[in-house]
Amino acid sequence: MSRHWTYPYIVLITNIRRPRTTGCSLISFTRHCDRVGSEFIPSLISFAFASTPRDTMKHKMQIGCFSSFTEWGRQSIKRPNSMVPGKTLRPVSSAQLEGLAESGEIDPSSCTHYGSSCDFSIGAKSLEMWREGPEKPPSYTTAALTDISRHDVMKTIEKKIDELDPELRKLSVQIHDNPELLFQERLAHDILTAFMETHGFAVTRHYLGLETAWRAEFTTGKSGRRVLGINSEMDALPGIGHACGHNLIAVSGVGVAIAVKVALQTHGISGKVVLLGTPGEEGGGGKIILLDRGGYKDMDACLMCHPATGSLNSATICSSLAMQSISVEYFGQTAHAAAAPWEGINALDAAFLAYSSISVLRQQIKPDHRVHGIVEGKNWAPNVIPDYAKMRWIIRAPTWSEVVTLRDRLKACFEAAAHATSCKTKISFDVDGYYDLRQNGILAQEFADVVQSFGTTTMFMEDAIASTDFGNVSYELPSIHPVFAIPSTNGGNHTPAFADAARTLEAHKACMTITKGLAMTGFRLLDDDAFFKRVKDAFELSG
Repeated sequence: MSRHWTYPYIVLITNIRRPRTTGCSLISFTRHCDRVGSEFIPSLISFAFASTPRDTMKHKMQIGCFSSFTEWGRQSIKRPNSMVPGKTLRPVSSAQLEGLAESGEIDPSSCTHYGSSCDFSIGAKSLEMWREGPEKPPSYTTAALTDISRHDVMKTIEKKIDELDPELRKLSVQIHDNPELLFQERLAHDILTAFMETHGFAVTRHYLGLETAWRAEFTTGKSGRRVLGINSEMDALPGIGHACGHNLIAVSGVGVAIAVKVALQTHGISGKVVLLGTPGEEGGGGKIILLDRGGYKDMDACLMCHPATGSLNSATICSSLAMQSISVEYFGQTAHAAAAPWEGINALDAAFLAYSSISVLRQQIKPDHRVHGIVEGKNWAPNVIPDYAKMRWIIRAPTWSEVVTLRDRLKACFEAAAHATSCKTKISFDVDGYYDLRQNGILAQEFADVVQSFGTTTMFMEDAIASTDFGNVSYELPSIHPVFAIPSTNGGNHTPAFADAARTLEAHKACMTITKGLAMTGFRLLDDDAFFKRVKDAFELSG
């Protein structure tokens, strides 16, 4: 009989990896309940099985742009049909361990201790995890990087980023302290392009007709070699500044590009590095505009990162939600609300009727679909029938095709409201839709292996509730977009607390570790033909 297990509770993340092939041993600690009469007795079961992370667990993130990505969501997954043979795995607490030792059932000296790297607490105390047997957690050191890529290259990249660290910190703080909204990132444009020029890059300002977009490129060696693309975001949010940490994304891109350039020169490798300064991510779709205008056409792959809240020294490879922004305008006719209301055509009624229709529609949409909107007006007065109303809506779903389907259902609500109130309507799609993010598994695994050597653990998750215009890039070429944790105890992305966190030295240090991982991953893409083939094959399969 198939038993269902619920609520993924603790995962052993000493070395969780997305498999390079279709099989990977993954150990998951899962809380479940056995029904006894009317009571439920909680217990912990440990099991190991071969599967991809998509098949084994689902995770939920809190509301906000890549916020609190380590929070687990309640899901239901089936117990695997076959267990890994040969060894019984069992988590126990310290008190349980003492009892088992006294009974002679196990020898404590032969047990390996695994602490939860995220503080998943049970009640007031965290559970300490042990695993029977002499195995110890795998050791990751820089010397062990021979199976990742060249050890000497890693040293070159690490040294260069450490040298750049004070300058990158200065740039990050300067951008943070002078927040600029989408497509107005003039200061960031100027200081970043000037910095790239001082490091030997050919710079194109105001790239492809966008005032605050820019391109910095460097080529060395034989022509026809591969091209590595990197992105730096720069825009802030209205009222709360860099509450999504784009100051960190900006300097990370700069650090990756310069470190890869130096590594190519030092080790005599041919290749081209292109860093794009991409404006207007927060709703403007800057990358989509650059993509449509050919800004990514020469790239073989593209890399970037994004900060969020989470556990110390952690990163996440996750998807994002596809998104479409919609503006709806209703046009009616004014009239005196008391003297002759029958002469009016109420645009506000149309807006609220559409709002109510969508509220009812929510009952019939899928749990992982999102629809949210607001109503705006101008020159409204309670004794005048409003002749104009505007609504702004955002639709999100796990894939772009689902967004398109849901968009058509919302459009019917807008049109029906206009028809019912005799208003005219204008429906506009504000920007091209944001596609869901397709992380390249080969690039992601390489990145995870590299940052593990610096003490950062990477988790692979499937669910997400944020959206990014980088998703569109990931549909066109192999891409990765790791999310990394910075310390923000009082708020996730898009909050004042996160804006404060994005300026801290701790956030900068975390960003530099991720920058090293991306630089090493990018270098291998340029240097290793077999690795690039695997990257390309994985991308083609994802389509």
